[in-house]
Amino acid sequence: MTAKCLCKSVPDAEMRKINKGLPESETIDYLSDFFRVFGDSTRLRILYFLSRHEFCVADLAILTGMQQSAVSHQLKILRLHRLVRSRRDGTTIYYALDDLHVQKVFDIALEHVKESFK
Repeated sequence: MTAKCLCKSVPDAEMRKINKGLPESETIDYLSDFFRVFGDSTRLRILYFLSRHEFCVADLAILTGMQQSAVSHQLKILRLHRLVRSRRDGTTIYYALDDLHVQKVFDIALEHVKESFK
């Protein structure tokens, strides 16, 4: 037996259209992992700093007050989820946000949270 809403506020055809547009399970799972990465305050601090400028691990360690090895570990997670990219200049590796989409996600989320405190 299929559950049926009695209020009929959304026509059946629209419900089918909305349901048909649901991304595949694999995509939903990846999206869940993507947002899980944002669930760590250390990674959010790193993303904040990288949303303002490109930095090396040593600079990020100073900014976060963490050991370089701990920062490197967090950067690895961010790179694996394609939120951060790196570039080498001689012996130094610099990190930046992967692309404008990451910047937008971070900025929109930050704006939304700040609205809660007004």
